[in-house]
Amino acid sequence: MTGMTSSARPLLNRRLAEFGTTIFAEMSALALRTGSINLGQGFPDTDGPEEIREAAVRALRDGRGNQYPPGPGVPELRTAIAAHQRRRYGLSLDPDTEVLVTAGATEAIAAALLALLEPGDEVIALEPYYDSYAACVAMAGALRVPVTLRPREGRFRLDLDELRDAVTDRTRLLLINTPHNPTGTVLTREELSAIAALAVERDLLVVTDEVYEHLVFDDAAHVPLATFPGMRERTVTISSAGKTFSFTGWKVGWVTGTPALVTAVRSAKQYLTYVSAGPFQYAVAEALALPEAYFDAFRADHQRKRDLLGDGLRAAGFEVHQPRGTYFITTDIAPFGEKDAYAFCRALPERCGVVAVPNSVFYDDPEAGRSQVRFAFCKKDDVLTEAAGRLRHLSL
Repeated sequence: MTGMTSSARPLLNRRLAEFGTTIFAEMSALALRTGSINLGQGFPDTDGPEEIREAAVRALRDGRGNQYPPGPGVPELRTAIAAHQRRRYGLSLDPDTEVLVTAGATEAIAAALLALLEPGDEVIALEPYYDSYAACVAMAGALRVPVTLRPREGRFRLDLDELRDAVTDRTRLLLINTPHNPTGTVLTREELSAIAALAVERDLLVVTDEVYEHLVFDDAAHVPLATFPGMRERTVTISSAGKTFSFTGWKVGWVTGTPALVTAVRSAKQYLTYVSAGPFQYAVAEALALPEAYFDAFRADHQRKRDLLGDGLRAAGFEVHQPRGTYFITTDIAPFGEKDAYAFCRALPERCGVVAVPNSVFYDDPEAGRSQVRFAFCKKDDVLTEAAGRLRHLSL
């Protein structure tokens, strides 16, 4: 019979059975169906710098990257990534052996975890976490161990004692995300120093997701974990161009680390996409060399957008956890007398014409974030103003 198989075994690999469709696809489809303002999925509604877009067009016309680029990435981009890490953080990298270009940070995370983990290994991740983390850990056959960030004194905070207690003899790797999506927290130098000391003491590998490295606000500062004593040789650092230059569709990311770590990640990555985004790699190389004024203006513009939406959310009645990084604001719906963020987000388009994302999907224990809702503020000012106005209907 059409559509039937000869076995009762499910078609989907059991390691992925729990995941289903991503929340971003679900909520974006809901926004499209209802004509709502989409503050759910984290992508800008304007393109990045015109000169960088033109650099991509120039590469296309010049025939650079239209065929398979080199497996590790085009030399121009690898050199630009190494120069960026040296200029900004004092990290010295060999672009030929310590830099790997990937299809966005999502592939970088997948390749790193597939390369470095064996079935049965434990991976500690800061919860709530970006949804691909759990899926990639599962695909590697490893076990995820959440350490929960909890709101306290105005921001989500890491309990270092809880982190230390989570490490066992089976722990292989720490998966660290800072600036942190979805909570917007930025780990402090003191917190990072404690994480580094723990990794050295227990001989752990560390994978750091730093895609929001250029989006830190107020008095926060991004400090790569690889800069701490003993961490250079055990840290895989991941970042990407999408968030920093507002070209998320280009999917250009990268991995940096020691030759041994990068070689291991490349061994997995070559069987995922092999290569990608040829012409865009040349454009991103030019983007990374933009003057500091670009990065300063980019950060200041998003801090202003954060404040614009944050003020609107408070006026609408939400409890707002002020983010110090990323382009997301986490809120609590308890002031409305509601507790179920998923149900709240499903109903929000019909109630107000706005789409957001429930944080509960980013927790192993949904109860830990049951009343939390995330909004993206990487949108035009008039869109944020309109969304805030619509949300005020909740308290009428």
